[in-house]
Amino acid sequence: MNAAASPHTPAGDSRAGRPVRIGALMVALLAASFAFQLNASMLSPALATMANELNTTASAVGVTQTAFFTAAALFSLFLPRLGDLIGRRKVLTAMMVLMAVGCVVSALAGSVGMLAVGRVVQGASGPTIPLALIMLRVEVPDPKKYGTLMGIVTAVNGGIAGVDSFAGGSLAEHAGYASIFWVMTGFALVAALLVRFFAPESRAELRPPMDWPGVALLVVSVGALLISFNEAGKLGNADWPLAVGLLVLAALAFWAFWRMETRAKHPLVTTRLLKRRATWSLLLSTMLTMTGVFAIMNGLLPGFAQDTSVGLGLGAEGATWWTLTPYALAGLAMGPVSGRLAATYGYGRILRVGLIATAAATVLALVTLRTDSSGLLLTVSILLGVTYAGTVNIMLNGFGIVLSPKENPGFLPGLNAGCFNLGAGLSFVVLYAAMDAVAPSGGTSIGGYSAGVIAGLVLIVAALLVSTLIPKPVDAEATD
Repeated sequence: MNAAASPHTPAGDSRAGRPVRIGALMVALLAASFAFQLNASMLSPALATMANELNTTASAVGVTQTAFFTAAALFSLFLPRLGDLIGRRKVLTAMMVLMAVGCVVSALAGSVGMLAVGRVVQGASGPTIPLALIMLRVEVPDPKKYGTLMGIVTAVNGGIAGVDSFAGGSLAEHAGYASIFWVMTGFALVAALLVRFFAPESRAELRPPMDWPGVALLVVSVGALLISFNEAGKLGNADWPLAVGLLVLAALAFWAFWRMETRAKHPLVTTRLLKRRATWSLLLSTMLTMTGVFAIMNGLLPGFAQDTSVGLGLGAEGATWWTLTPYALAGLAMGPVSGRLAATYGYGRILRVGLIATAAATVLALVTLRTDSSGLLLTVSILLGVTYAGTVNIMLNGFGIVLSPKENPGFLPGLNAGCFNLGAGLSFVVLYAAMDAVAPSGGTSIGGYSAGVIAGLVLIVAALLVSTLIPKPVDAEATD
């Protein structure tokens, strides 16, 4: 079938007009998704090694991780829209090349400062998943088929079954941390080639000039907000005047952005689109969900598993096997299923079922904290993998694509990706603040862990309530 001639091509899109092989396209998009996920997760077990080899502290190396995720969030705000205007294949290919350049800089870094520069450049790959889903949506008009393939691509974002983390730790131990970046470089270059030669080009039908002043103000606003959250996440060691000052800067920059977009001839996004219920209800649902879940699965439960005083004392490797690996495996398995179910029974319905099940799994996590059962911890990790990573995460990403306005397809996926990152940063601030408010000074307690989980549960329930306001994406759901 010729893609350009298809009567089912989504409105508001222009394609290169060549036959599309969906299998080849999926290979290219999955390669890009894998390459991005390696950048996000492969370094986690190697941070101590990096600190030793660079003769610096673990906290300094941690700042380079923050630099990567902050850059990824900021690039996500505008690169999907740039893809609408100059070509999505072109932008995704350039993102993979920039990722490879950043990996080389990081591999050759002789100081933590140069490592941070490399990680910021790698952050250009931030909107890989949203851009891949937009490209997939253009080429796969059938709702059920798209739902299944969307689930496969998005499920990678939850981790590559834990293999990425273990591979990173092994490489760092036997060949030094630079070897991790060389492996990442190889994956990024392969992904760039696959995207360039296997993915068809597509653009938005309307292609006005890029609103770079609007981009600059939005990046300053969200960047200041992210850095403020990261600073607040240090809690007792935080520079609170800096955190508050950055919040004020974020508010002022967003006010200026809103004013500019109201008057601009070719705005990055019109204020009319920002006021749509489809926009703010989705962004708020994503923010609340991520704030409620992220630190539970990526901080509190692994921390409890390792805790030798009140937890299970499993050690770092044991905690990964009992929490993060089963969580990622369950998410990978469930992703395609939930995507197909969404196209058949409705994105909103599956999202709400997933949120209810996530809340139930969180309640079970509270029970787990009161026991010494590693089996129950494993059960909770699998359930959260199925309910959040394999269902809710897929639906929230999917909504960003199917609810985006046809005249500006990249706008909502970009903002939604920013909310994922904002929620992840805020999660560690809110949940750990709740934990520290109950735990003894300088220590941990079951009550502290429970308080953090309860705070997460409240936010998940709030996300469930807000999610009922998200409109039905009629064009993305099967009618039979």
